[in-house]
Amino acid sequence: MERTVGFSITYKRDDPYDNRELSEMPDVRLWFVRLDAMYPWLPVVLDWRAGELARYAAMLVPHQMSFKLGVVFNPEALELFILNKVFVVYSWLLHLGFPEPKARLKATDMARMLGFGIGDELFHLLLDHPVPPSHHPHI
Repeated sequence: MERTVGFSITYKRDDPYDNRELSEMPDVRLWFVRLDAMYPWLPVVLDWRAGELARYAAMLVPHQMSFKLGVVFNPEALELFILNKVFVVYSWLLHLGFPEPKARLKATDMARMLGFGIGDELFHLLLDHPVPPSHHPHI
């Protein structure tokens, strides 16, 4: 996976004095919910170094904006988002034929980029209970 994806969003605001971040605007977030429903594996190909993974998460996970800290995610919602993405990404990469250690590393790195550590125990559990082929996220 050498190629990465980023987003360039042009959004015309009704109120020129509206200084909310795009991730705080329901109209914009709705399109990201749809995007995530259609392509649940999308975080794999985002440009993490450019901050696209965090930006993507901000579109989907409830958060507050802080002048001091920036985006402050709801911790429980972020944990659920990350676990969902780990399950999707790991099984999708295995389905595509990636070696298990590489799929595990990619899923672990993704979680780490958002501040979570994922232990090997979770991946052992997933290997012991694989997803049937008919349930893999569409490509």
